[in-house]
Amino acid sequence: MENNANFKSGFVALIGRPNVGKSTLMNHLIGQKIAITSKKPQTTRNRIQTVYTCDEGQIVFLDTPGIHKAKNKLGEYMVDVAEKTLKEVDVILWLVEPSNFIGAGERHIAEILEKVNAPVILIINKTDTVEKDKILEFIDTYRKLFQFAEIIPCSALRHQNTDDIIPSIFKYLPYGPQFYDEDTITDQPMRQIVAEIIREKALYALNEEIPHGIAVVIDQMKDRPNGKIVDIDATIICERDSHKGIIIGKQGAMLKKIGSNARYELEQMLEQKVNLKLWVKVKKDWRDSDFLVKNFGYDKKKLDL
Repeated sequence: MENNANFKSGFVALIGRPNVGKSTLMNHLIGQKIAITSKKPQTTRNRIQTVYTCDEGQIVFLDTPGIHKAKNKLGEYMVDVAEKTLKEVDVILWLVEPSNFIGAGERHIAEILEKVNAPVILIINKTDTVEKDKILEFIDTYRKLFQFAEIIPCSALRHQNTDDIIPSIFKYLPYGPQFYDEDTITDQPMRQIVAEIIREKALYALNEEIPHGIAVVIDQMKDRPNGKIVDIDATIICERDSHKGIIIGKQGAMLKKIGSNARYELEQMLEQKVNLKLWVKVKKDWRDSDFLVKNFGYDKKKLDL
């Protein structure tokens, strides 16, 4: 693609409280599954950088962790990442749920945004869950909270009214060069994406049985010489012995289920056969340890890059 005078490019942050549908929206806009999605809050832990390229320009999306009041070291790290990201971007997409009640969490985000210069586009997501004639009421409620550049109601899950989002973003992006080749979709290292997919499958399978304190570490990821099979060894880290029992399940049934669900998706993504081996280890209170939070891939130093 030739760079031309009409080409726009820039960075866009997706923000919002946990579980508002940021990852679902980004995956839909990009057209590929990059960020993991789960019904549990706080599934996105690092800034996931994904790239959308078309003739008009290039948008680099940063999907930040949900902004919330931090309760432990991991929580502090996630809030730091989110707030730092906002100062580096050209446009902010703020996702909210349809409501005419604005709670403390949303007001907290509005306060943070007051200190940021970038235009904010409000996305009222999940409009498929409410009556259509209520939507104008919700728009009006949010309009009083903050000076938004635009307000777009949509449903990321049902792909309703999402076509307006990309053109709206381009309105506010500067003219500039392409940052990535057009075939680049994410800058996440493959190991990290693999770990996140395994973690997503664990969250789905475990449902409500276990709190959010699991991490996945890829111990080894190696192609066999013929290139047709990749061997992946991964460890699921949990905080308590009782959690370990739940993750393994009766006669290993739960771990098998997690493994086979993850294997299926990894094979689709990597386009090759996957030999996946999973282990489970207990690291007590890892989310409150600076060393372990860093050890599992959440490094504060990366915030300053």
